[in-house]
Amino acid sequence: MTLQNILKEKKGTIVDVRSPEEFMGGNVVGSINIPLQEIPQRLEELKTLNQPIILCCASGMRSGQAHGFLNQQGITCMNGGGWTDVNYYQVQTN
Repeated sequence: MTLQNILKEKKGTIVDVRSPEEFMGGNVVGSINIPLQEIPQRLEELKTLNQPIILCCASGMRSGQAHGFLNQQGITCMNGGGWTDVNYYQVQTN
């Protein structure tokens, strides 16, 4: 399933892995902020979210790191790349 399809069907959860300061500067409507460095400690919380988890950050680098880690933990997720890209696709599907 593609990112566009997941957003169109309103499935999953968007998790922004940027810092709280970056997140407050702009984010995807409905996304939640779990900074990259907190991902391991918040693993149980992440397991309770609707999957697939769509990860985003500023450029796709940090979300790529989070994707690799969460994938190893058996969590269905995808790297959505930069939050502005995810936001663009979400707006297009509404």
